[in-house]
Amino acid sequence: MANRHADLAELLHELRLPTMAEVFADWALRAAKDKLTHEAFLYQLVLAELEGRTQRRTERLRKLSHLPAEKTFRSLHLSRFDMATRTQLDRLKSGTFLDEAVNIVAVGRPGCGKTHLACALGHALIEQGRAVLFCSAYQLVQELLAAKRDLRLPKAMDKLMRFDCLILDDIGYVQQDREEMEVLFTLLAERYERSSVIITTNLVFSEWSRIFKDPMTTMAAIDRVVHHSVILDLMQVESYRAEAASQRRAGSPESDQIPQPQPAA
Repeated sequence: MANRHADLAELLHELRLPTMAEVFADWALRAAKDKLTHEAFLYQLVLAELEGRTQRRTERLRKLSHLPAEKTFRSLHLSRFDMATRTQLDRLKSGTFLDEAVNIVAVGRPGCGKTHLACALGHALIEQGRAVLFCSAYQLVQELLAAKRDLRLPKAMDKLMRFDCLILDDIGYVQQDREEMEVLFTLLAERYERSSVIITTNLVFSEWSRIFKDPMTTMAAIDRVVHHSVILDLMQVESYRAEAASQRRAGSPESDQIPQPQPAA
């Protein structure tokens, strides 16, 4: 019996059924106790394997995504956003926008939570088995510039196209030279109507000329991003840091103030 148990576990591993190999003994005992049919026993094993594969795929996608683990919807204070934004987020969490290559642009001042919001969406998409990549726009542009210098830019672009969703964080900081602008525009053009991009920025569209320099290129970039897109306007959302500082000031009791010296009599 012991040999058969070990042999079966080995065979299941060879067949790439690791979860079945892990749980079949426990389920065999349960099946005998509960008098399950052979079909019901097999069904539970297959179900366990499927759940295991889903979990392993999710873990693999999460690792590849480079998403900050803590920036999920659980830790996002949705009450800070207006009802229109919360309604949009509710719809976007389903991930259906990826099927139509719709982009998302989160525009807001520094500290308003746009990066956290984008990452939370990324985590939700991964839970649905979607491949997501999170990166700072500046860092990605530098990597694409290096690829261009090494004559491997097409290969780098193809690699990025494997992701269902690309999250470009802080696109407003890409404003150094023409080469940066060109590779960024090439990336947006490659994904246009093919795969979704989530962009966070503190620049409204009228200020994107600071990124793309040339007016025609700016117009073309905005056109490709906005044509199929959802715009999350967070410009009225106060900075987390400013809000926390304001609350600290409001909550400071007078008794905590430093006593002022009294004038001599």
